[in-house]
Amino acid sequence: MSEKPQFHPVQNDGRLRTVPESVVMQAYEVYTHVFGSQPAMIDLARGCRGGFSVGELIAFLYARQFPKAEWAKRVDEALERQ
Repeated sequence: MSEKPQFHPVQNDGRLRTVPESVVMQAYEVYTHVFGSQPAMIDLARGCRGGFSVGELIAFLYARQFPKAEWAKRVDEALERQ
């Protein structure tokens, strides 16, 4: 029997929203590259910040499609347009 996927909270105007852990981990890979490691961002036991915002998830996932050398630039680009 396969394990149920885990879901992580997403900040969304006070409403409870979640996304699969695999999506959060892809965004966190970019976050870590751009801003440095902060395990509390994804540690559900600590509940730091309540997860990424919808805009942050979009920005990090957008940046991830580009070469790693461009991630910081692409995150800035996406966040400026919010």
